[in-house]
Amino acid sequence: MAEDKKDKKDFKNKPKFNPNKQAQEKHDAGPKEDINFIVRVANVDLNGTKPIFMAITKIKGIGLRTAKSIGTVYEKETGKSSVEKIGKIMEEDVRKLEKIVQQPQEYGIPGWSVNRRRDFVTGTDRHLITSDLDFALRQDIQRLSEIKTYRGFRHTWGLPVRGQSTKSTHRGKGGVVGVTKKDVKAAAAPAAAAAAKPAPAKGKGK
Repeated sequence: MAEDKKDKKDFKNKPKFNPNKQAQEKHDAGPKEDINFIVRVANVDLNGTKPIFMAITKIKGIGLRTAKSIGTVYEKETGKSSVEKIGKIMEEDVRKLEKIVQQPQEYGIPGWSVNRRRDFVTGTDRHLITSDLDFALRQDIQRLSEIKTYRGFRHTWGLPVRGQSTKSTHRGKGGVVGVTKKDVKAAAAPAAAAAAKPAPAKGKGK
């Protein structure tokens, strides 16, 4: 009986398992990596703990497919793997990666992979990123509005452009359609006031 009480007391005094504490101790005990946690490419801060091809997807205008193509070109140009953490690569490799990101077609990336084919002004295939992509989009919408196309009008009105139904969706876009409760109350107010006003009493004739 005394041994059972002792075992229970020892069990209560036993420190609780804390996985976070053990992981932190293991991390502190291990060798620390020489890594840059923020890497700047094309004026965008990238997460240095991610692989190269995944980190550059944070740049606006670069999706996963284009990122993998850029990673393949990076491997050919530098001889280093594109799955390496971007925070571990040297500064000259970062500059090389930035050149590939900004001018992918000069490094053999095919035209069908770029995001602006047959540009309206130049007629060439281009790949735009960050603010250049936003500027080109604004210019396209402005041009459609100036030449008074259907798509331009729909953009101006804030309505869907590609033939979507607007009966049940996109209700918050464009002008007000139908009658609102406020309009109904405003129209009914004069009639209600007239009905509430007492009729004038008829005077007796002499």
